Amino acid sequence: MSRFRYGPWHDGPDPLAPPYDVRAALDAVGRDVLAGGSLREALRDLLRQGFDGNRGLDELAARARRMRNAARRRGDLGGTLDQVRAALDQALAAERDQLAGEDGDDARWAEMELATLPDDTAGAVRALAPYEWHSPEAKATYDSIQDMLRREVLDAQFAGLKRALDNPDPAAMQAVKDMLADLNNLLAAHARGEDTEDRFRDFMDKHGDLFPENPENVDELIDALARRQAAADRMMASLTPEQREQLAQLMSDALSDPDLASQMGQLSDNLRALRPGMNRRPVNMRGGEPLGYSDAVEAVAELADLEALEQSLAQTHPGATLDDVDVETLEEHLGAGAAADFRALRELERELERQGFVSRGDDGLRLTPRAVRRLGETALKRVFSQMDAAGTGDHEDRRTGSADELVGTTRPWVFGDELPIDAVRTVSNALRRGAGIPGQLLVEDFEVVETERRTTAAVAVCVDLSFSMVQEGRWGPMKQTALALSHLVETRFRQDALQIIGFDRSARRMTPVQLADIEPEWVQGTNLQHALMIAARHLRRHPDAEPVVLVVTDGEPTAHIQSDGSPVFSWPPTRETLRATVGQVDELSRYGAAINFFMLGDDPGLARFVDAMARRAGGRVFTPDLSRLGEYVVADYLRARNGRR
Repeated sequence: MSRFRYGPWHDGPDPLAPPYDVRAALDAVGRDVLAGGSLREALRDLLRQGFDGNRGLDELAARARRMRNAARRRGDLGGTLDQVRAALDQALAAERDQLAGEDGDDARWAEMELATLPDDTAGAVRALAPYEWHSPEAKATYDSIQDMLRREVLDAQFAGLKRALDNPDPAAMQAVKDMLADLNNLLAAHARGEDTEDRFRDFMDKHGDLFPENPENVDELIDALARRQAAADRMMASLTPEQREQLAQLMSDALSDPDLASQMGQLSDNLRALRPGMNRRPVNMRGGEPLGYSDAVEAVAELADLEALEQSLAQTHPGATLDDVDVETLEEHLGAGAAADFRALRELERELERQGFVSRGDDGLRLTPRAVRRLGETALKRVFSQMDAAGTGDHEDRRTGSADELVGTTRPWVFGDELPIDAVRTVSNALRRGAGIPGQLLVEDFEVVETERRTTAAVAVCVDLSFSMVQEGRWGPMKQTALALSHLVETRFRQDALQIIGFDRSARRMTPVQLADIEPEWVQGTNLQHALMIAARHLRRHPDAEPVVLVVTDGEPTAHIQSDGSPVFSWPPTRETLRATVGQVDELSRYGAAINFFMLGDDPGLARFVDAMARRAGGRVFTPDLSRLGEYVVADYLRARNGRR
């Protein structure tokens, strides 16, 4: 029997590990969202920068750009003319050597005919078509020019024809003509809207070895052919007018077979009609190595792929998505590692949605409560990492009683204790002491369970949402502070009632999800009066709880609610606005709530106002640095809920 042994994996990265840490990605997205950005923008920035060791879109696009620049320096697109000129010079040199050794008028007339050839390469090749060659070697060299051009033209259009065209058998050329006829019939039927699925399979069964791209359907076949056709057009457009004219003439002469020329012309027309939007702009390629026609076309096609790849990775055009990127082209040019990084990027959004961190609605992607809890947890950890464990924040009430909460510890009973007896530990103490009579207990055997009473608080956190918070960089710390406090209440003080209240020109109650999703708006006004009105209603709904009101703001009141319920804004603050705000502060003070202000910025008018309001309501004023705002708010909440009434 086979025996198996299991052990840790040592041959590289864990093959079963996820491609990325979704929670770490969510934290990265959350930082941008909390700083005031939208979820879509935060995801886009994360994809551009990369995460968890994966390369981002910017790095992949930069690599495609470097490869595109290298492709531009690959060679000279006019190399076909150089190759033809070299072969022609070789043939003429061999012919002149042959004629120099011959006597007679035929040789002299032939020398005169060679001396009057046109200077341009294409004209010379065409003029020599009816020439009677004296040197068999020269004639073979000249004939090879036509064969080379024919192979280059066909191979430029069909990547798999090179091997077939190397066969001098006329049957091979006839097979090419048959393939072209079948292909044009297939494309014409597709253009007419006919069902070509079966015809396509028959075509690939018969001619599939000539198409190494292995297209899966007619559209993929058309795309592959149109890509090379467009590259050929771009290559021709990139030559000088003289080069373009000569090369076109040479190719026309090479396709002297009427059937072959007709089929190639029909194919070109079909592809231009089926894919009219293919890029046919000239390219600027410069290099020292001359490229043959098919090599030049392939170089231009590769350059076109890299240009399209760079553009799709840049995601700059309106409506761009990661689905626009051709992963197969990416893997072909940038490698399997780059393709794996891109697939991880593309799956991020779907994975966030699958794991319940984002949801998709009519207005796009939105954070879910689960994601907001995660962001609150992260923010709270950051806050507690800054707080001094020995400093403020002691929230315990030392009053004890049998109905209080257990803290998990016990101690020996002392005279006057009213705490519940821990029966298990009491009996265990007696047994360890070695009590001889069952059930006999001594005073020193008794242990009691320690308890503590925790107060219940009704907390109203009023956060300023005016545009000045964004301009001064206070939006992100404000959001993080509110979410951290929300998470603290939800996880450690569930008996507390927390209400987040956002205010600009008017105030409104907000859930943590709404606070996380909210984006800055150009709204003038700081309606603290309305925020305190909503806070008062929240406190009255919890009459037995300790009232805690925390205000985070960077501006003095500039708006209030009128008698008809509509907000009114005025700068500088009017007497009516200040009177309405002070009246609301007094109402909360009479209810027993102290209002603590967290003043952001150094506005003298705001400083005078909050100082006066804090004195009036028996509260305090904090002027924390933005990096420590969360620490101040959380610590003050823990202190304020001690039970000061």
